[in-house]
Formats: sequence, structure tokens, C-alpha cells
Amino acid sequence: MASRAVWKGQLRLSLVAIPVELHPATRSGARLSFRQIHGPSGKPVRYEKTVAGVGPVKPDEILKGYELAKGDYLLLQPEDIDAIKLETRKTLELVQFVDQSEISPLYFDRPYYVIPSDDLAQDAYRVVRDALRAEGKTALGQLTMRGREYLCAIRPCGDGLLLETLRYEDEIREAAPLFSAIEDQKSDDDLLDVATQLIRRKAAPFDAGAFRDHYDEALRALIESRRKSRKTPRTKLGDGDDQRGGGATNVVDLMSALKESLKKDGPKPRGRGKKSA
Repeated sequence: MASRAVWKGQLRLSLVAIPVELHPATRSGARLSFRQIHGPSGKPVRYEKTVAGVGPVKPDEILKGYELAKGDYLLLQPEDIDAIKLETRKTLELVQFVDQSEISPLYFDRPYYVIPSDDLAQDAYRVVRDALRAEGKTALGQLTMRGREYLCAIRPCGDGLLLETLRYEDEIREAAPLFSAIEDQKSDDDLLDVATQLIRRKAAPFDAGAFRDHYDEALRALIESRRKSRKTPRTKLGDGDDQRGGGATNVVDLMSALKESLKKDGPKPRGRGKKSA
């Protein structure tokens, strides 16, 4: 199945605008999923939203409630929520560059491949990719999509660029309170030596293909085995049973644009800043 872009717009570095598309870097349907079926009737189980003492309710009767105190909710109308949703902007501006090692793995959320939209965009795309790789930097910016604003990190990935949405700082739980019960004392030297030897002995380059989801494999084998057996119960859904509840600007002169960007962003720095430990 061909990949579909989830966002189309411009990747902007100062005055340089590169038409790009974002494509999911992961496959959501790679693992098996099931429908819940009512055994006696063979029909799918549906989910209804109900209220105690009222019964089923219509979607337009449901409001969003924010809990102010125990059992005390502030109700918001759908139009209140819609009014503050951000329009999807078609520009992702690179506003800061950091060392790749500076961003903790805790912040990374979802990965996307950044693809140039057309042949004319490839020259500028390659320049940005190669410049990031040469400097060992990751670019930061904010992307507006589906009514929300995402913090993003962009870095070289093979022949292209990888964008990863990042969690905001207030989404990260502090580790210190959880680790506070661990005694702060030096490890036994002999035990540390043995553990170090074991680590060195098993050290190897990362190869994701060397690992398998054994549960998924067993599940697929079970389904294949039951599929071949005529004794395995089956059901067919009727027509009414399957309803589930519930701009691109081409870069004409890249060199001129890059030089103008340098003038716009100020004089060349005299030296490199110290890298964070």
C-alpha cells in the first residue's frame, strides 16, 4: 500500500523554503488486531455511551468536563474547544539547532519521514540534510497539525530527514522521586567487574531484525492452524452488522537564499560553543 502524507507544507530555514511532505515512519497495522464477537449470536459487540438512570445518549448531548475538585466538573461546549484549535499551518520553521545527544530519549514521541515534494526541492533538501550531518546537529521547530501544535526534532536519517515529534517538558515525569529509595553507595568492585565483562562480551551493533515478537508469531501460527480446521467456529457479518460505534514555493536560487539568510540572521560567530556534557 502506497504511503499517504499526513502533512504537506514548507520546511523553512531562514529565507530558504523547501516543499516537503511528512509520512509516518511506523506501521500501525503491523500487529494483529481482533473484533469482539458475541459467541451465541455471532454478531459483533458494539459500544454504546450511556448515562446511569438515563440510558443511551446522543453524541451531540455529550460535553467535555474538566474536574476542578473531587466530583466537581467545569463543562465546556464543543464550540469553546473548536474556537481555540489552531489552523494547520503550512510552514515548519527551523528555529534552533542542538547536538543530537542533548535530547533525552524521554522526549521522543512519533517518527515521520520528511520527503521533498518535487524534483526542484531536492537540491535545497540535500543541502539542509548534509549541513545537519556535517555539524552533528538536530533542528528544532514547531508544527501545527490537526488543531494542535507539536514540538519537532529533525535530523539526518540515511539519505533523507527524520522528523520526530517531542513531548513538552510538562509531560515528562520527574525521575528523582521514583529513584530516591535506591541507596547511594558504591557498587562492589568484584560484582562490577563481572557485570562489565558480561556487557562487553554481549556488545554488538544494533540490529532490529535480530529480535522477534514471539507472541505475535505464536498468534499468527494459532490463527493459521485454526483456519485449516473445519471445526473452528466461523461467522459472517451482515450489511448492518459491521458498523462500528463509537503550497509550495520553489527555491529558484539556493545559494542566494542561503547568503541572504546569513545576512538576515547576523554576523558569523567567532567560535563554536561548548558542547553540553
